Amino acid sequence: MKTILIMEAVAQQRECLTHWLRDDYTVVTAADGAAGVALAERTEPDLILLAQRLPDMDGPEAVRRLQTRSRLQDIPIIALPVPDAEPTAIPSAGYAEALRAPLTMERLETTLRRWLGGG
Repeated sequence: MKTILIMEAVAQQRECLTHWLRDDYTVVTAADGAAGVALAERTEPDLILLAQRLPDMDGPEAVRRLQTRSRLQDIPIIALPVPDAEPTAIPSAGYAEALRAPLTMERLETTLRRWLGGG
């Protein structure tokens, strides 16, 4: 089973995403950037869902820290939606893709299949 790391500060969002994904993927979660980077190093997930705003760093900083670790460089990092995010900033920040708001299960599944080839 493929592993997805969810880096999201809002507990309700983490729980919702975990609920959506847990039947088809191994899900690990982190509530801040430092914990997420450490967890990624330990688990080497197949994909990372990353919030734009974390308590200790913003999304682009978390991407930078993840991509400086050689073992993590090829892991696709998908930006979780933020209604006021500037879409043009996503690729330059190192994300593989950005999910659009409102996030639906269907949209999430389509994105995961594109990057992981199925559950």
